[in-house]
Amino acid sequence: MKIEAIRALLKKVKSGKLSVDKAMEGLKNLPFEELHFAKIDHHRSIRTGYPEVVFSQGKTLGQLVMIFERLVKKSGNIMATRATLEAYEAVRQRIPDAVYHEAARIITVDRAKIKKQKGIIAVVSAGTSDIPVAEEAAVTAEKLGNEVLRVYDVGVAGIHRLFASMASINRANVLVVVAGMEGALASVVGGLVDTPVIAVPTSIGYGASFGGLAALLAMLNSCASGVGVVNIDNGFGAGFLASKINKLTCGRKKQ
Repeated sequence: MKIEAIRALLKKVKSGKLSVDKAMEGLKNLPFEELHFAKIDHHRSIRTGYPEVVFSQGKTLGQLVMIFERLVKKSGNIMATRATLEAYEAVRQRIPDAVYHEAARIITVDRAKIKKQKGIIAVVSAGTSDIPVAEEAAVTAEKLGNEVLRVYDVGVAGIHRLFASMASINRANVLVVVAGMEGALASVVGGLVDTPVIAVPTSIGYGASFGGLAALLAMLNSCASGVGVVNIDNGFGAGFLASKINKLTCGRKKQ
């Protein structure tokens, strides 16, 4: 980030040559912090409403720790997905208040107050084996300021379990439906609710599920209207998208 650019913008605002709104537009495009192996985007929250999230997989422990150290100086809240327990232990040595959400494989640091969003996001999983991906979606949505309702193990093999939870599910502004195997749950839920459904195929299943490809194709071919699909095992992407939808819809739906 270039201090000179910020000072120049502030000077123009004070002199009346530039409006505050135009100055904010300029801040959105200021340079990132260069770490050689990474370019940290401190201004992503200005542009998108949410800060940068770290994808831990593939990064060395040293790289991950350095990224956390830089981010924590600029932002009180950090989230890193696909993190191992080993990665968390390395981060915690330098940032003691870091928290590890083991099921979701997410590391978080919560130092700044989060603006709470109205409305509820429901995260629904077909089976217990789908919970890690469901938890990635749920924790992501929670850390973005949403209230999350978890409804787990309600797959089509025992559809009565889903029906028993419909009163709660119908309170949500948006649903994240996580399923492996044949991925049928998203279509079933999509035919029962009047809210957007984000379907998440998981890699859970026997050989012919092809690592989640069968569930992905089933969800893409859903005959239920209002069902959108993210990539295989992409709980983070689903939780992030659900948060954006909830932000748009809260206030227009039952609370």
